[in-house]
Amino acid sequence: MPKDAAIIDIGAGESRFVDFLLENGYQNISVLDISQKAIEKKQESLGEKAKQVQWIVSDIVDFVPTQKYAFWHDRAAFHFLTEDQDIEKYQTLLNHAISENGVLLIGTFSETGPKKCSGLEIRQYSSQSLEALLGTFQKMECWNDQHPTPFDTLQDFIFCSFRKLSN
Repeated sequence: MPKDAAIIDIGAGESRFVDFLLENGYQNISVLDISQKAIEKKQESLGEKAKQVQWIVSDIVDFVPTQKYAFWHDRAAFHFLTEDQDIEKYQTLLNHAISENGVLLIGTFSETGPKKCSGLEIRQYSSQSLEALLGTFQKMECWNDQHPTPFDTLQDFIFCSFRKLSN
């Protein structure tokens, strides 16, 4: 992917993905999180490098993008959308915000994962249910992963990559 490709990390929190992107010379990075506190903590950890990132505090269903993204990374925000209308908003957002041939990488709790996270209801997914939901995107690859929590437990995730098809 070109170093100036538009990349967004959804629900990034304190993720190290932005660190990886900066360390590898990517220049058009956006980070979105619902928590101002999480954004501030991440900015602090990056120091001067934080100025190279566009920081967005927003609930994903209220997000209005100002550009199209070549790469959309969501490692655990989508499964918090439990209402059908919010999931439909997310689908519409993906269709408008990802550029033609852009890539979506989404990670959610799998069908064997927890039913709640941080006391909040979530939705579980399989590769088949994600593929059905994201019908305007072509599935590239899916894999299962176990994520260790700070409480020494494992949570089952499903990760899938998709490419946006031409309209």
